Amino acid sequence: MEKIEREGGAGAVAPAPVTIRRAAPGDVQGIVVLVNHHARLGQLLPRSLRSINSTIDDWLVAVVGGEILGCVSLLRYTSGLVEVRSLAVGENRQGLGIGSKLMQELIIVARKRNIPKLFALTRVVGFFERFGFKVTDKAFFPEKVWHDCQQCPLRDNCDETAVVLDLLAE
Repeated sequence: MEKIEREGGAGAVAPAPVTIRRAAPGDVQGIVVLVNHHARLGQLLPRSLRSINSTIDDWLVAVVGGEILGCVSLLRYTSGLVEVRSLAVGENRQGLGIGSKLMQELIIVARKRNIPKLFALTRVVGFFERFGFKVTDKAFFPEKVWHDCQQCPLRDNCDETAVVLDLLAE
């Protein structure tokens, strides 16, 4: 995958280049730390070493010098329905465009895999709308509800919004 450089403000010291790439087995521990930190903050569902390791081919990471700054994954429910999940950027690296770079690369990967539709449940709808996602009803994703929502502590008072991106419509 291409090397992507971080955005910097005026007068900023030249930042180290951020690389977005497919995750490798050696990245699993760093992904777990990042995702589960955000899970403790109530922003994501936790992921285990085993679950990340078994799906490592579906993860992308943003790295600088071996440090994982961000991650995101795809989870296939059916041939036509794939979730964007566990999008996370380290707190000290937020606002630098890393999440956007991860999402851009994830959409490229989804197209290469001939995935027709991506969806996510999110509290940051505007972020996803910048990439063409549209707000929709969670009822369209019963697979997600049965898979993850049953174990979520907020399942009865969910504050997330469903968004969907039809990759065939573009």
